[in-house]
Amino acid sequence: MNLQDYGISVNYNRNVFLVDLVNEKVGRVLKIGSITTGDPWKNADVLIFNTWHWWSHRGKLQAWDYIEYEGKLYKDMDRLVAIQKGLTTWSKWIDSNINPNTTSVFYQGISPTHNKGGEWGKVTETCKGQTEPVSGSTYPGGSLPGVAMVKNVLSKMSTPVDLLDVTTLSQLRKDGHPSVYLGVGQKGLDCSHWCLPGVPDTWNQLLYASVVLNSYGKE
Repeated sequence: MNLQDYGISVNYNRNVFLVDLVNEKVGRVLKIGSITTGDPWKNADVLIFNTWHWWSHRGKLQAWDYIEYEGKLYKDMDRLVAIQKGLTTWSKWIDSNINPNTTSVFYQGISPTHNKGGEWGKVTETCKGQTEPVSGSTYPGGSLPGVAMVKNVLSKMSTPVDLLDVTTLSQLRKDGHPSVYLGVGQKGLDCSHWCLPGVPDTWNQLLYASVVLNSYGKE
């Protein structure tokens, strides 16, 4: 059974920052105060948003050359500040363009990494060789700073947004990453992505249940 069985159309559009990333004469510019690509989000029955991982990339993996905000270009800025401003831009776009009576809006929480074994009591250990989750229901390393930021932005919106708060349950799964087992050609550790099947299947089950329950409320 899938969401189409409930008459739900789902609009997929990949934009890892939610805000605009454009090529200009100066280079690639991440415009954290602008969304001009949101038309595909309009008139959908269900919208599911997420952004985080790509904001932390630096060096060759960084997707932009400059950040633009309120007409000024910055070579860089505090990444948590940048994503907070970008997410605020997104929240205002949602409030101005989405009808909550016809569209259900979900925001998936932050997916954590396990690059620092000290977070669960291991001084030098990463996710390499981890075969068991963290015991208990509390992550020793504490909450990610972005979690409170996301909740704060969502709390100020006039449009109801269901937060799929998957961060803590994912933090506990230090054993759920591909680690060094991705196969031929893999260099280094992968402690940020997840094995499939695995942790994302739990996210999907929670999302599926939330979407179905939410759809009944709109009948």
